[in-house]
Amino acid sequence: MAERAAPGGAGSEAAAPVPAAAQVPELSREEKLQLRKEKKQQKKKKRSEKGPAAEPPEQGAAPEPGQPRVTPHPSSSPTLADGPNDGEKPTGGKSKAELRAERRAKQEAERAQKQAKKAELGQAATPAKPRLTPTEPPTVVKRLPEHMQVDDPAALRKLAKKLERQQVPLRQDYGTKVNLFSHLHQYSRKKPLTQQMSIPSTVIHPAVVRLGLQYSQGIINGSNARCIALLEVFKQLIRDYSTPPNEELSRDLVAKLKPHISFLNQCRPLSVSMGNAIKFLKKEISCLSDTLREEEAKEKLQSTIDNYLREKIVLAAEAISKSAFEKINDHDVILVYGCSSLVNRTLCDAHMQKGRAFRVIVVDSRPRLEGRETLRRLVRKGIHCTYVMINAISYVLPEVSKVLLGAHALLANGSVMSRVGTSQIALVSKAYNVPVLVCCETYKFCERVQTDSFVSNELDDPDDLIVLRKGQAQLGGWSENKSLRLLNLVYDVTPPDLVDLVITDLGMIPCTSVPVVLRVKNVDQQ
Repeated sequence: MAERAAPGGAGSEAAAPVPAAAQVPELSREEKLQLRKEKKQQKKKKRSEKGPAAEPPEQGAAPEPGQPRVTPHPSSSPTLADGPNDGEKPTGGKSKAELRAERRAKQEAERAQKQAKKAELGQAATPAKPRLTPTEPPTVVKRLPEHMQVDDPAALRKLAKKLERQQVPLRQDYGTKVNLFSHLHQYSRKKPLTQQMSIPSTVIHPAVVRLGLQYSQGIINGSNARCIALLEVFKQLIRDYSTPPNEELSRDLVAKLKPHISFLNQCRPLSVSMGNAIKFLKKEISCLSDTLREEEAKEKLQSTIDNYLREKIVLAAEAISKSAFEKINDHDVILVYGCSSLVNRTLCDAHMQKGRAFRVIVVDSRPRLEGRETLRRLVRKGIHCTYVMINAISYVLPEVSKVLLGAHALLANGSVMSRVGTSQIALVSKAYNVPVLVCCETYKFCERVQTDSFVSNELDDPDDLIVLRKGQAQLGGWSENKSLRLLNLVYDVTPPDLVDLVITDLGMIPCTSVPVVLRVKNVDQQ
């Protein structure tokens, strides 16, 4: 029998001797390895039953048989067997490669989460762009030039500064305007232009001054006539030009043209045809070679202007006249409005060259009464004509076979800008199922888009509306009456659905083909 230690003694330090018969026989090395292997297999079996996180990590060596097994605390556990630098517990039943893949995936997820948080913080820190209210249009978009923003004091000051830099005087408006058109200039023809503004002779060429006076007095009218006169004056200006020392002709000539253009714009707003011609001329000047002598460059520019007049106006009118022959038959009754040089030429060529027998109804309107000039030209060629005012078109349209109209410009959306009253004639003609044909050269095509006659237009002298009857004027002294305003519009806009066909120098096209022509022209000019 074994003796037990006394309760008060050092039983924990020294144990009672055990008889030899009760000692466990010592195991051989092979038996220890076999026993250790069996224990490992049992532990693996338990882990697979309980789960991967249920078992504590394995120890490096198995305890001796008969000795109690010590379970270490998790915080004091040694490092994992699969990585000496890893402090994490190994997951049971997984290889080292699988553990590394899990750690890598976890790190990538954490990194992506941090980047997302940084992006959110950066977006919150970036100040949002202030949204513009409807009353504050963006300054980048220039809806109208300065001369069409007369009611805007800022735009008016900008225009005045621009003219002051160019040494061109600002022409003052005349009379009170209708509120709807207060953004447009309104001038008077009663006083000569030389009395209204001082013209600097050192800056403005005398030929340009004379042309401006003719524009302001209404002596030169019509888009083609105004454009031809402008280019002829520019030819004279180029002939008299001399390049200053240490200057390039291509740069200095464009700068010299700017005050002349501003002066003509003060006399009367430029037409679309004039604007396109000025753009063409500036482009040709800027493309001049530096190797050309001054006289050669000036001769080249003058020949370029002559070619432009010949191709865009003279030859274009011939092509339009030939195309219009197909639409004019014998015994036709053709209605025309106002005075269009292109329409007059077309009718005269159809009568004189082709011998077509037709009748023309000339419709006119006050205050310009331009139809009288059309009547004189057609009657002189022997064409049978009828003359009526615009308020009588509903009485004559039942006998009309087609309507032939001119155009001041064709806009990019297909609208036709022409003499005021054109849209009224097209509207009534549509109601009577009478085809409306518009004759227009392609150099009058404009990239501007306009759906009404209010935004961009021209105001004529309101005193022209005053009619004297028996030496008395019913509207005399209208400017003194604050509640009375006179409106004398020059142009109106006809929607494309009221026009059946446009006869151009490129052929007969619908109004919807205007953007295509503009695109082709832009490609050719590049």
